[in-house]
Amino acid sequence: MTKRLKSSLIGGAVLGLICVVGAYVRSGSSATPEFVFSLWFNRVIIGLVIGAPWDSANRNKVLVRGALLGLLVSFAFYSSTGFKDPISFVAGIVYGVILEAWLFRSDKKTS
Repeated sequence: MTKRLKSSLIGGAVLGLICVVGAYVRSGSSATPEFVFSLWFNRVIIGLVIGAPWDSANRNKVLVRGALLGLLVSFAFYSSTGFKDPISFVAGIVYGVILEAWLFRSDKKTS
């Protein structure tokens, strides 16, 4: 497992915790454990996909890649909710960008 993948998985798990707290608050503490776990796991999967060994690119390209990968992975969760949680869907796109920006910055420091 590469350093990029490890960092991205950890980042996805942490962002997933933030997302779960937000969803729990938004639901008025009525979110089911299955929903909460699915949402968290979706963010871990975003970390997995973004942490893959992608070719080097400039900052703008990696941010677009993060948005697209976040969109694709989050759409799976969004569609499974019957398209009833658009905030989590959009948050997945934002999290994809955040992870890519963080990894891009980390990659620049080590090169």
